[in-house]
Amino acid sequence: MARLDKVKNITGLVEWYGQNKKVRDLVNLVVVAGLLNAAQSKDREEIDEINKMHNLIDKYQLKGQIRWIKAQTDRVRNGELYRYIADTKGAFVQPALYEAFGLTVIEAMNCGLPTFATNQGGPAEIIVDGVSGFHINPTNGREAGTKIADFFQKCKEDPSYWNKVSTAGLQRIYE
Repeated sequence: MARLDKVKNITGLVEWYGQNKKVRDLVNLVVVAGLLNAAQSKDREEIDEINKMHNLIDKYQLKGQIRWIKAQTDRVRNGELYRYIADTKGAFVQPALYEAFGLTVIEAMNCGLPTFATNQGGPAEIIVDGVSGFHINPTNGREAGTKIADFFQKCKEDPSYWNKVSTAGLQRIYE
């Protein structure tokens, strides 16, 4: 849930996903960001990122494994997206190169979503790594992808693990 620009690093997340067979075998990816059609944007950086998204989807043959939804401005609808993903035992990934505060991290955790977020900026203060969520290094996609895959593998082996991280995330928000 972000603008489609370089700092938000959404294309980085798609690339990590595309490169990590284990995570692709375990989960699908839902991206809520930007516009879907470069012709609809007037922003050069967004146009570049839209084109990059399409190229990555083709390069890694992600059709059927990724769902790209344009950015939403309706807070109620955003809340429903978070809750739907939580209901399906998914997770939220915020891969920004830097995030000053991290409102989407708080929103996701408040809906019970286990959350992976940048270790650069505000989210590093919100999440207790490995307890209430997970810090990821946005410049090391291999490591981030492995951390995400390991979480879902552990959830597959022990379904209560998802609930443990979800509950710890909610407790952290209430602190």
